[in-house]
Amino acid sequence: MAKSSSLNVRVVEGRALPAKDVDLAPRDISGTSDPFARVFWGSQSLETSTIKKTRFPHWDEVLELREMPGAPSSLRVELWDWDMVGKNDFLGMVEFPPQTLQQKPPNGWFRLLPFPRAEEDSGRNLGALRLKVRLIEDRVLPSQYYQPLTELLMESVLGPAEEDAASPLAVLEELTSGDCRQDLATKMVKLFLGRGLAGPFLDYLTRREVARTTDPNTLFRSNSLASKSMEQFMKLVGMPYLHEVLKPVISRVFEEKKYMELDPCKMDLGRARRISFKGTASEEQVRETSLGLLTGYLGPIVDAIMGSVGRCPPAMRLAFKQLHQRVEEHFPQAEHEDVKYLAISGFLFLRFFAPAILTPKLFDLWDQHADPQTSRSLLLLAKAVQSIGNLGQQLGQGKELWMAPLHPFLLQSISRVRDFLDRLVDVDGDEEAGGPVRALVPPSVTVREGYLLKRKEEPAGLATRFAFKKRYFWLSGKTLSYSKNPEWQMCSSIPVSHIRAVERVDEGAFQLPHVMQVVTQDGVGVLHTTYLQCKNVNDLNQWLSALRKASAPNPDKLATCHPGAFRSSRWTCCLQAERSAAGCSRTHSAITLGDWSDPLDPDAETQMVYRQLLLGRDQLRMKFLEDSNMNTTPEADTGDCPDVLVQQRVAAARLLEVLADLDRAHEEFQQQEQGRAAPGTLEP
Repeated sequence: MAKSSSLNVRVVEGRALPAKDVDLAPRDISGTSDPFARVFWGSQSLETSTIKKTRFPHWDEVLELREMPGAPSSLRVELWDWDMVGKNDFLGMVEFPPQTLQQKPPNGWFRLLPFPRAEEDSGRNLGALRLKVRLIEDRVLPSQYYQPLTELLMESVLGPAEEDAASPLAVLEELTSGDCRQDLATKMVKLFLGRGLAGPFLDYLTRREVARTTDPNTLFRSNSLASKSMEQFMKLVGMPYLHEVLKPVISRVFEEKKYMELDPCKMDLGRARRISFKGTASEEQVRETSLGLLTGYLGPIVDAIMGSVGRCPPAMRLAFKQLHQRVEEHFPQAEHEDVKYLAISGFLFLRFFAPAILTPKLFDLWDQHADPQTSRSLLLLAKAVQSIGNLGQQLGQGKELWMAPLHPFLLQSISRVRDFLDRLVDVDGDEEAGGPVRALVPPSVTVREGYLLKRKEEPAGLATRFAFKKRYFWLSGKTLSYSKNPEWQMCSSIPVSHIRAVERVDEGAFQLPHVMQVVTQDGVGVLHTTYLQCKNVNDLNQWLSALRKASAPNPDKLATCHPGAFRSSRWTCCLQAERSAAGCSRTHSAITLGDWSDPLDPDAETQMVYRQLLLGRDQLRMKFLEDSNMNTTPEADTGDCPDVLVQQRVAAARLLEVLADLDRAHEEFQQQEQGRAAPGTLEP
């Protein structure tokens, strides 16, 4: 049993204080700064990107920090000015105690303060920072307590979807909305991916959405649970595919920094003067040049998409195939011929490709947010891709008639979309999303490298600080190699095919932060553990992800391991005295997906589902189980036959019983924590 706490810190922007009209303190000779934010919570820290040459930075980035063991921690957000030469300059900070995070999470503008006792800044106005903070706290029970709810969820997707009203999925769909629906969709997709049932899950939601849609023009246009789940599914399994398709052109847009504009109301003829050698360019010259530049970027984007069928993950293709079939069955009329295409392109183009083009940093296509000029260019490209995904249905309509010069190119591209989608859904076999894992890292490609501290093998008698030695590591799809420095000729290596688990190590194991373990198995079946310390939590997370990705196809992954170390003749985590004792903590590597390198946590995901279901428990009880409702609900009004009503009541009663069992388990664990119950093992 563990407590799960995470802190989502949305760093929005910095600006002038409302009363003083003072912006962020300039630090550079130019009178501007290159600000970035550094967030601290307990032993963890994360940083935003750096916004160059501004006193009004806009990040709008969400940083997620996980709570480490120990007393509740304050949140501190510092602003720094990045310097290429010399040390960074401090701009200001805000700090919030644990009580504030729990009772009234910060949301708004906050005045930046100097470091305590920092005399040089004590009398100055340092500016303001806009934040939105959300603390998520929960208790995650051992896996066996979630098994009944997990079984109910898995059964839900295999039954009839259209008339389902009492399963956990039906209740969740009715209850959730807004940000909560997006968070839930992410958790649910992860949960079903881990069980190899993402396809049936998405198909269940699709069948429900299609069944209640009468106007095909509104199909999947709202942010329903079905829409959000498909959107999150694409992000989870399709990011490598997205990068292959879009990154070359997105990189060109950032590097070339060309001025492009079609809207006469937004044209800056002075900025575009380089277009003409005879002085300021005319609107027509700017339009013609911009049209050539836009089509020069759009052409490779469209070609890359149309030629990407073989690179699209099989899981996505199978999901689109199911979607295509369900929509075609529900709207078979000739006048609705395009609906099955629009359903797929609405997800792939409008909810995947276009948002990635518009905000590349959020999809890891670029490491910083775009400047205003590049952002406008990306917006024009995203609008064009949206029009292509809409199959030209809205071309020439609305307020953006200035896009007309681009219409011939768009119409030519649209003519290729239907053929592309037909080929995309022409996939054989019943392979399930999240099924057989395939190699993600080419053997010869170095995917990560850098200095780590490696613990010596069996360092008897050495103090911890001397047991770890600095080594330079390279990771490819074939080996994890290391030496004293990058130029050192002598090199040792660990075959990636021998890796059986890659996990974090408790800070108390060596009294050191940011330590991970790589568990390998030699040719005779003996397990060996290599402990590596990273420089910070970001570095730790990136190495964990890279190693899990490289070792994803390996067989015989360990289901458990020790998050501590074997020291002084016992494990520091569970105090067992046998070095060969079975692991006391679940591993994540056994459920790492082939198309997604990060670990799943089914217990934490099911716990969130349980919390959401509690919100609808009373509503479910009143709808199906209260005597007054059972005897007064006219079948004629609902259209349900008696057998269906009986089945729904049985399902509702079973769900309520499962929720009650989880309630009792949480109460008993809480009593144990508070010392009101005798220690002992709870029976699931």
